[in-house]
Amino acid sequence: MRAAATTPRPVSERRGLRDRMRDSDVLASFLRSRLTIVAAVVTLMFLVAAVFAGSISPQDPFDPAQLDLLNSRLPPLWYAEGQSPFLLGTDEQGRDILSAILHGLRISLIVGFLGVIFSATLGIGLGLIAGYFGGIVDTVIMRVADVQLTFPAILIALLIDGVVKAALGGQLDPMTILAVLVFSIGLSFWVQYARTVRGSVMVEKNKDYIAAARLIGVPAPVIMVRHVLPNVMGPVLVIATINLALAVITEATLSFLGSGMPDTMPSLGTLIRIGNNYLFSGEWWIIAFPGVALAALVLAINLLGDWLRDALNPRLR
Repeated sequence: MRAAATTPRPVSERRGLRDRMRDSDVLASFLRSRLTIVAAVVTLMFLVAAVFAGSISPQDPFDPAQLDLLNSRLPPLWYAEGQSPFLLGTDEQGRDILSAILHGLRISLIVGFLGVIFSATLGIGLGLIAGYFGGIVDTVIMRVADVQLTFPAILIALLIDGVVKAALGGQLDPMTILAVLVFSIGLSFWVQYARTVRGSVMVEKNKDYIAAARLIGVPAPVIMVRHVLPNVMGPVLVIATINLALAVITEATLSFLGSGMPDTMPSLGTLIRIGNNYLFSGEWWIIAFPGVALAALVLAINLLGDWLRDALNPRLR
């Protein structure tokens, strides 16, 4: 009888898990918002296009052997002067705009994701340390954060980018420039994570389960990572989603100002900077399509961030 009683248990547990997923407040909130669904679909499309850019783009814009100056500054295909396969036209190097957008989208998202991961790791670590230990450690970390908050993030990114590039030398390869961008963007956005995590940790560390972990001799790093961190990840996910859009915008701004990716390996910001030189000569497509792609990507991510913030806020349920 014991075996008969326990046999259907895994089935009921699986059914219960499916029911909980179906009845989840977050999932229900997502399915109720058509705007959020559209934003998620657009974001997913951009991610897929960036991942498979090498397969779906008509041309490799980073390969000089595939470029022909005779095809430079061609209008989009629906114009009489347009030529196949350049659907959205070409730039001054004969580079297909659609292919350049797909490959540039990949670079912008790589810089954005890596910048968010770096800033989140740094900010979460410092926030855990400041909130858990307090005292002089908390004071030093928070005063550094307060000082950084007095400067705009783009100014800090420009400063760090310039200092690192000057220290490494004038001529840098594209991969090194990409790493410098990730480093400068990551150092520009860690403060939000640190302040948010610190506040949550100061609340969590006074609860009974933390006192019980201390009582049985669990080391402080284990308590912070295994017990405290999972309970403060909700606000961190919201900040990370919104900061992804900010990181993409910051990278595009740095590239537009000439401190980002080079013309030989352009991101969306570099494409916009290149197109800006030809805007008043009539070649509007060189700047318009990369600008629309950047705006659509950032808007979709911001809409997802706004939904996630509301969905994880218990006061709004």
